[in-house]
Amino acid sequence: MSEAPVAERPTILVVDDEEDLRDIMRRMLERRGAYATLATGEPDEALSIARDHAGKIDVLITDLTLPGASGGELARTIRTLRTGIGVVFVSGLPKDHAVAKGEITEDDILVKKPFTADALLAAVKEALDRKDQS
Repeated sequence: MSEAPVAERPTILVVDDEEDLRDIMRRMLERRGAYATLATGEPDEALSIARDHAGKIDVLITDLTLPGASGGELARTIRTLRTGIGVVFVSGLPKDHAVAKGEITEDDILVKKPFTADALLAAVKEALDRKDQS
């Protein structure tokens, strides 16, 4: 009897300049969500990964505040490199404040810090669902 092929795990690019938080998010995704992850704290490296990674990248998770760049700018650039990529923003700001400041749109997914693994995984699932519908 042959076994069914194992489905490929979605790949998530995590960008946060706080190393501890980045590592926690990576572990949350890999353990509880069964996702493959790529992670960096540098916007330029995130762009290089998005441009050069041979495999697919399904979702970008980015902090809104990064050294030398905003998460919103980073997401806009990566969306041009990876058409259809899902995006999840993380921030200490409430969503209405981030929208009012023009950092994200009302339609964007934002997880407010501090967050639980369940909240992060729900946001990633929503981003994947939206990606599949487009």
